[in-house]
Amino acid sequence: MSWTDIDTLVELEQRLFVDDAWSARTWWSELAGRPQRVYLVAQDDDRVVGYAGLSVAGDVADVMTIAVAPGAQGTGVGRLLLEELVAQASAAAVSAVLLEVRSDNDPARKLYERNGFEQIGVRRRYYQPGDIDALVMRRHLRGEETRVD
Repeated sequence: MSWTDIDTLVELEQRLFVDDAWSARTWWSELAGRPQRVYLVAQDDDRVVGYAGLSVAGDVADVMTIAVAPGAQGTGVGRLLLEELVAQASAAAVSAVLLEVRSDNDPARKLYERNGFEQIGVRRRYYQPGDIDALVMRRHLRGEETRVD
């Protein structure tokens, strides 16, 4: 991902996340957070069809965002983006990857579960408006046999 993608990202955010879309200012801030932040885009020809971001801090990485354009949903783009985020986290030698997902987003929850994430908590009424809970999920990358919850 580069700064030249920001206009496209803002447009996609507004289509996908109406109430809590990231602004251009937020994207600029996120991209400035490198190398702690890793951001990717998926493209079909020259068109951005998905994007994802990861923050690596200490022993844990957090998925900041992952999204797929409406016309590309269900095609495996989300899975590929998630796999690359996990690979980036693994390369950074973190022990786990965390993420939050809307409790009403069944396709995303299923994607995360199929890729080894388990629910470890709930943030009640996290997404506003709508009072939608956030499910906190985690995937261990190493040391799974020595879990401490």
